Amino acid sequence: MDIELPWLAEVTRAKSSRRLPVVLTRREVDQVLGRLEGTHRLMARLLYGTGMRLMEVVRLRVKDVEFERREILVRDGKGGKDRVTMLPETLLMALREHLDCVRGLFDQDRADDLPGVYLPFALEAKYPHAGKTWGWHWVFPARGLSRDPRSGVTRRHHADEQSLQRAVKRAVQAAGIAKPATPHTFRHSFATHLLEAGYDIRTVQELLGHKDVSTTMIYTHVLNRGGKGVKSPLDALI
Repeated sequence: MDIELPWLAEVTRAKSSRRLPVVLTRREVDQVLGRLEGTHRLMARLLYGTGMRLMEVVRLRVKDVEFERREILVRDGKGGKDRVTMLPETLLMALREHLDCVRGLFDQDRADDLPGVYLPFALEAKYPHAGKTWGWHWVFPARGLSRDPRSGVTRRHHADEQSLQRAVKRAVQAAGIAKPATPHTFRHSFATHLLEAGYDIRTVQELLGHKDVSTTMIYTHVLNRGGKGVKSPLDALI
């Protein structure tokens, strides 16, 4: 006897009404990542290895990367919510080396007495010197300075997201992949590959920061496969 679950029927209807996302296979992900270089490659590996959105990676702050706990705190995600995702073991060394280089840029900015980085939610008025601290600095800062249109202050902003978008587009074309993949495709691939590996859909929902499980359901028909101690799919490439 079939038991009808109202919530499952609602999820199925919601799923069927959505356009299916573009998803790369593991081999295709490896091919695209292999054609990226430098900071662009690190950012793309973070996108696939953590499930973060493009702007969440671009706006990442040093204080929100927790090396000891192997976690990344995603602040003010979609819907204004915070969440925690994993920091892939594979990226520990590369990210540490990257931050060593960024620290040199930060120290030079302080030596030049430049204004601190932008702080959200009027924090700059409450903590006027916080923007000059290492913890609030961008993980991926821009190379040059630019004028903040909101305040008129010339300061160092985060990296330009369009630069990564262009780099990924070139890498996809160079890999001979016909799919219209973008940086956001790495997030779709992250979710799909975790579910294929048997991780519980509720866990994947939390990692992605989806408010409703029906949004996560678009990636797979498989439910409640179980899975604890989530390991990033990026680590399986090595």
